[in-house]
Amino acid sequence: MSGEEVKLPLYAKVTIFLVGLFALLAMLYIAKGIIVPIVFATITAVLIKPLVDFLVRIKMNRIMAISTVMVLTFLIVFALVSLIISRVSILSDSWPELVEKITGMINQTIAEGADYFDKDPQKIHLWIAKTQTKIVNSSTAAIGQTLVNFGSGLIVMFLLPVYIFLILFYQPILIEFIHRLFGSDNQSKIGEIVSQIETVIQRYLFGLVIETVIVAILETTALLSLGIEYALLIGIFGALLNLIPYIGGLVAVAVPMLVALVTKPPVYALYILIAYYVIQLIDNNYIVPKIVASKVKINALFSIIVVIAGNALWVIPGMFLSIPLLAIVKLICDHIEPLKPFGFLLGDTMPSILGIKIPHLKSKKTGSS
Repeated sequence: MSGEEVKLPLYAKVTIFLVGLFALLAMLYIAKGIIVPIVFATITAVLIKPLVDFLVRIKMNRIMAISTVMVLTFLIVFALVSLIISRVSILSDSWPELVEKITGMINQTIAEGADYFDKDPQKIHLWIAKTQTKIVNSSTAAIGQTLVNFGSGLIVMFLLPVYIFLILFYQPILIEFIHRLFGSDNQSKIGEIVSQIETVIQRYLFGLVIETVIVAILETTALLSLGIEYALLIGIFGALLNLIPYIGGLVAVAVPMLVALVTKPPVYALYILIAYYVIQLIDNNYIVPKIVASKVKINALFSIIVVIAGNALWVIPGMFLSIPLLAIVKLICDHIEPLKPFGFLLGDTMPSILGIKIPHLKSKKTGSS
């Protein structure tokens, strides 16, 4: 009996799977303060690794090569942040005027709505004032927690370069650990998986950087041509939001439309909606397939689910990390025999049903190569 393989019934396998999944999600949520920075650092390290390897190949000391690349990366990020801060300072100077215009628009809408529904405008204003007071009171309790989170974020920002440096420096040890962990019989397969994961992350993130720059240029140009205020800031902000699959694009178009409503005639909001729709068509049908294309194809259903789940687990960082992590999970599933059905489930390869071939539905951020 001891040599026989124990076969569990289906309900037992499903129960074990669900319990394991719940335990994994609980650990990811509880330890998000530790896991999220390490994941960001790992992905960033993989992204800049080719440049480090190039400098090492031309006989530069490894520590010096890593330091040089990290300094260059820091300067690029610092320049981008400085540009955004300078634009925000211009917006802050005009903020009182913008708030006044928004308030006037709201008051006018209330007056027209009250007249249409035959209601007393004073009652509507009183209800808004009470609701605002409740929101302020409920938000006061969260201010302390927000400050704590901000302080924690600053600590993480200082730790992130340290994580990146150490991951790059100890890369040979980490790779060797993975090979030894899975034994000598699986060396070729493990090497292939690690190499493909590295390639997928690099191509995906390099593509996202190029896509973000192109979308920022297109959106800024469109807003400038329409004479919208704060066009550069809104264009960059919209391009960064566009990195969040499906959801980010909706938020990105709402901001310039709101600014247009309070600074321009209402028809300009429609012009912005049309311009952003055209930009999304260009992004989805040309930029993503040609530039952000990945060999790992994720279907749209699980792309949306994983973005929502990422937000629930790790808030905004989870939304940004969800698609690359899902692509890595699918890549691993595709190379391990018992997990291949899950890899097929996550993919976008449609089987024929009753002899009818169903066309592919491609995910926005992981189109075909």
